[in-house]
Amino acid sequence: MGEKVRIKIQDREYVVRGSDEREQILRVAAYVDRKLKEISDSKKGLSVDKTAILAALDIAGDYLQLIKEKEDLLAEVNSRSQRLIQGLNRALS
Repeated sequence: MGEKVRIKIQDREYVVRGSDEREQILRVAAYVDRKLKEISDSKKGLSVDKTAILAALDIAGDYLQLIKEKEDLLAEVNSRSQRLIQGLNRALS
């Protein structure tokens, strides 16, 4: 485990320890805090639990969208690479 890092989420301080670098932990905490604020600002009167669940769903949605975009980009790179290799093979034959 790494060093202890003090983070702040929804005006509450926490001390966490993780395997990531300190700056990455702070970025993640800021992202979670921002998502929680977005949800609580847009849907007044939600309980803390419901706000956390909606934020978690939003974060998971962002994550899954990025995975799909990465997979799409890798497929495109692979396709273009194959076309280039085929073109080079034809040119060299």
